[in-house]
Amino acid sequence: MYFAALLARTEDGWEASDTELDDVETLADLADLAREAATDDEPVLACIEQEGAWFGVVRIEGEDDPRVFVSDAAAAMRSSYGEILLSDELLGREPEDLEALDQLVDLDGTEDGEPDSKEGFDSGDQAGGSDTTPPGPIGDAKLLADLGMDDKALVSLAPEDALSEIADALGCTDVLEAVR
Repeated sequence: MYFAALLARTEDGWEASDTELDDVETLADLADLAREAATDDEPVLACIEQEGAWFGVVRIEGEDDPRVFVSDAAAAMRSSYGEILLSDELLGREPEDLEALDQLVDLDGTEDGEPDSKEGFDSGDQAGGSDTTPPGPIGDAKLLADLGMDDKALVSLAPEDALSEIADALGCTDVLEAVR
């Protein structure tokens, strides 16, 4: 089960909206959707969670490139919504490496190519098309620092509680819970 919401900062605080991701195929599509919810150049956070497995936050401000944080890249890669967030740049892959992306789409967590641990992961080691998606957090852990949640707190969040704790730090718990 997935939950996705947009949190848009306004001069009066935060506004939340439940959002459907059925028509979102890329990070650029998600950024465009978030920009539609924006007030002026205030930040909009696209928050996505998969029940107990992973969560992701995308921060969009004006026309700047989206800033992305994903709690567990390997778990997110096995999800159609997670794939949206995991760009080649974020994963340290060459954009032309479409064959590697196709092989990652069907992973169910039991494939032999999965890394055994976080140690020894080399984002440049893509020979043979093995799974090079790192387990654990990936992306910009400081994307919420100026909004009340530092990088260490973000990285340590449990997926099942993450969006609620982020909303607490931003001061918009009631707003988020109203759309949940």
